[in-house]
Amino acid sequence: MKRHMKKMLAALCCLAVAIGAFSGCGQSQGAPAESEPASAPPAASGQAPEPESETAAGGEITVMLPPWAEPSPELLQEFTDESGIKVILNVVGWDDIRNKISIASVGQAAVADVVEVDWSWVGEFGAAGWMEPLDVDAAVQESMPPISSFIYDGQVLAVPYSNDFRIAFYNKEHFEAAGVTEPPATWDEVIEDVKKVKEAGICEYPLSLILSATEPTTNTMLWLTNAKYGPFFNDDMSVNHDNVLNTLNFVNGLVNVDKLVDPASLNMKDTEVDGKMMANSSSFMVAAIAYNERLDDPEQSQVVDKTDPILVPGSEAVRSATFALPEGLGIPKYAVNKEAGKKFIDWYTAPETQIKLYGEQGNIPTSNVALEKMMEEGTLKDGETVIEQTTYISSPFPGGIPEWYSEMSNAVYNNVNQMVQGSITPEQALAGIEDKVNELRG
Repeated sequence: MKRHMKKMLAALCCLAVAIGAFSGCGQSQGAPAESEPASAPPAASGQAPEPESETAAGGEITVMLPPWAEPSPELLQEFTDESGIKVILNVVGWDDIRNKISIASVGQAAVADVVEVDWSWVGEFGAAGWMEPLDVDAAVQESMPPISSFIYDGQVLAVPYSNDFRIAFYNKEHFEAAGVTEPPATWDEVIEDVKKVKEAGICEYPLSLILSATEPTTNTMLWLTNAKYGPFFNDDMSVNHDNVLNTLNFVNGLVNVDKLVDPASLNMKDTEVDGKMMANSSSFMVAAIAYNERLDDPEQSQVVDKTDPILVPGSEAVRSATFALPEGLGIPKYAVNKEAGKKFIDWYTAPETQIKLYGEQGNIPTSNVALEKMMEEGTLKDGETVIEQTTYISSPFPGGIPEWYSEMSNAVYNNVNQMVQGSITPEQALAGIEDKVNELRG
């Protein structure tokens, strides 16, 4: 690892430039709810705070996070010991968090004191005034390039904690059993290889692809179009007709012609689709970088030491394009304990905490300070591949995330899902997407 340090640090600088220019992506990934949150923050207990605590009333906050952001009880206790602030943690499915924030905000209430904020929500939440602007030190911002994705109208609405981007994974054991000795570098090679896996009877549906009527399917279309054909959007934010139609035809062929994608996955959540590789029932996927750790976790995975990360396949014209889907923490406008919530965000996104969270959940730190330390210590798993992939990060949105992202995304994932279900053709799916985007653009 050490002998590649200069190369990695140079790549890290490229990452800062790439994400810094990405003024708009977590996917993020969806997940089923694991525990139901309180509908509103708990009322203050009326008790005076501990003398050494500067927390808001009651010394207690509620925090709403998706499963992959949940700190261990031991780590959470460290925060309580340091601050005197008790944390009530609500772990909720990613898809549900946005809805809960929206409903509560419309009713001039807060679903929690600190909440998950995905990159794709920033335009909408900022325009609606649902988030409390955060005062983030300039030095912290400089050391955390993904924070640019959470700035709306010059104000920081959330602080990023997860440097989430897509990377590819393949099952070495499956490929070798099918006579494939080298990992694929292009999508043509991917299809050729997984067909061999299928024909050899090793895996019936070797290709995992998220295509359900959910938000992560939009992410699938964005990264796949970018990687295989080129930009999804033109500079004026109109749909690139040829590129998107090519992607739709490609996806439809994988599902309905070559039968490489499990038809059951068309109605699965993204975590269930990605979980197929962990269960040894798929051979290739493009997924969140966090799976680099999860696939080798014996408590979660049946394919420990059987998979490797590789660069997202490209084409002859496009080299391994990917994009980042950072996730952050913010404070709703109507939160009760804002001061204590800010203390939690500062602690959670500090370099030392990010390194610990990487060890627990596999989330790649957003802090350059944390990444540099991990590279120096050799603790970033598959560091060369991970850092090289970051150099290919680019934004699919010219000019930043549009305020109408959610409506656009709804049109994309519904039309794609209808297509792969056989209800409409690729041409009809494209027309549905283009019509909606043109309507939203005005």
